[in-house]
Amino acid sequence: MPFLPICKEDMLGRGWDRVDFVYVIGDAYVDHPSFGPAIISRVLESKGYKVAILAQPNWRDISVFKEFGRPKLGFLVSAGNIDSMVNHYTASKRMRSTDAYSPGGKAGLRPNRATIVYCNCIRQAYKNMPIVIGGIEASLRRFAHYDYWDDTVRASILYDSGADLLLYGMGERTIIEMADAMSSGIPIKEITYINGSAFFTDSLEKVYEYETIESYEQVKQDKNAYCKAFMTQYKEQNPVTGNRLVQLHGKGYIVVNAPSEPIPTEELDDVYTLPYERTFHPIYKAAGGVPAITEVEFSITANRGCFGACSFCALTFHQGRTITSRTPRSILEEAKLLTKNSNFKGYIHDVGGPTANFYGQSCEKGKKEGACKNRQCLSPAPCPNLKPDHSKYIALLKQIRSIDGIKKVFVRSGIRFDYLLADKQHGKEFLKELCQFHVSGQLKVAPEHISEKVLKLMGKPDNTTYNQFSLQFKQINEALGKEQYLVPYLISSHPGSDLKTAIELAEYLREHNINPEQVQDFYPTPGTLSTCMYYTGLDPRNMQPVFVPKTPKEKAMQRALLQFRKPENYELVKAALLQANRSDLIGMDKKCLIRPRAINRTYENKAKKRTR
Repeated sequence: MPFLPICKEDMLGRGWDRVDFVYVIGDAYVDHPSFGPAIISRVLESKGYKVAILAQPNWRDISVFKEFGRPKLGFLVSAGNIDSMVNHYTASKRMRSTDAYSPGGKAGLRPNRATIVYCNCIRQAYKNMPIVIGGIEASLRRFAHYDYWDDTVRASILYDSGADLLLYGMGERTIIEMADAMSSGIPIKEITYINGSAFFTDSLEKVYEYETIESYEQVKQDKNAYCKAFMTQYKEQNPVTGNRLVQLHGKGYIVVNAPSEPIPTEELDDVYTLPYERTFHPIYKAAGGVPAITEVEFSITANRGCFGACSFCALTFHQGRTITSRTPRSILEEAKLLTKNSNFKGYIHDVGGPTANFYGQSCEKGKKEGACKNRQCLSPAPCPNLKPDHSKYIALLKQIRSIDGIKKVFVRSGIRFDYLLADKQHGKEFLKELCQFHVSGQLKVAPEHISEKVLKLMGKPDNTTYNQFSLQFKQINEALGKEQYLVPYLISSHPGSDLKTAIELAEYLREHNINPEQVQDFYPTPGTLSTCMYYTGLDPRNMQPVFVPKTPKEKAMQRALLQFRKPENYELVKAALLQANRSDLIGMDKKCLIRPRAINRTYENKAKKRTR
């Protein structure tokens, strides 16, 4: 099928004089199932709805929003695949110079807080126009939330944008339920019953069976109240047992219905068989295309959801903790489809999801009752109800790499090594398969830290687990005669991490001769447990105080310690060691992180030349 209309001429060319929905997105238009807007628009199309795409509209020109005329049903708005503020700014709040989701990687083609800005433009273009917002930005900002860039608590994005309805989480089912309701003549203000949606109301008279959480005004003023509200949201993120939540905003109420149930396997298969063009729209070719397609163009989504529940990850609030996997048949059909692409060189970049080795359901209790409210699946140790099993994933990878035209299948979306180790029957077999066939020199893993205190706050396994995995990886590669390495992802300045723990991590890196290529400063994004800790200085699970590094110098020192071998980090590392009373790590001994520097070598050398 061709791309959906992106201008009036395209619309008329299809014989349409009007569309049902205009879909406004902050990204360039990429019709690939790794991009949320592509999935939502194709799902709507498959049900007979006429959808036009208004990608990265000029928000300074209201006439642009009238490109397709007044849609029959309404506007859909998404900031894109990434929160617009995360897209624009680094963890140090510096403006990014590029945007992978824009043509040619050009920055500045979407506004800050894109969802709000686009909604305001639509309201100016059309009166009484139904507006539905969704995507990651709307999903994670559905309640009052701490905003790192303003350094304050902001109201629900539904309240700030003036939209009529917010759809959160995975939206295939909710978007059709909403569209069918609108198509049948139900006013948008009366569509208040859909799970996975939120709406604003002046009265709770017609709202039933709900739990009230602390108001926007309360959480803005009181950090204890913020923690309480957050934990209620966190515990009710359950499609089976979750409650409807109500949060007072001014004189009205944000009502957030319970999460929608994960899409069943059969329906998930159907989503990935829709007629995607699997690339960016041709209008971007002259600009060099859209960089974000590069890694995913020949990747396959095998599963959704993540029960890893890392504290700093927003997946818990977006995709949820329940795993849904596609059938092997569906995945193999997609792999064969990729081999027919003229640009395919024989390499599938990934077969995975949020966590690749979570393919297949591993908790029958969770399948029936949803994720547990009062414990994590893997932290501090794997739950007894979890039945780790990599056999299905092993078989799937074997089948994919046997397809004609496929040279190699990579697994790049990450694995949970604690889950792998917990699988006593197939874990080692999977790791061997991974090393032998699905890694090319390096395997990226995410221990994130080594301090038990920090790891506990992160929701990650203890360091002995990573060491055990690292040893197995080494032994298997030696047996295979391969020289392959682990590339650990590490986070600096996470809540709970002080200079002492940062130095502990640096010493671990020195001891194991690890030179991190990438170090990520903790980024307080909306909707995560770690962001709640960052803002409040409290662990909302037990209300205990948490140390939070916040000053630029402190964060710079922690980051520098993780790359202490870099000459440009010398002064920061030295300052950190002196501040922590660890001058014993400055010297010529092997245990030291840095060596003493001469007073001024350049000056001395110039002086010697003058003497001669």
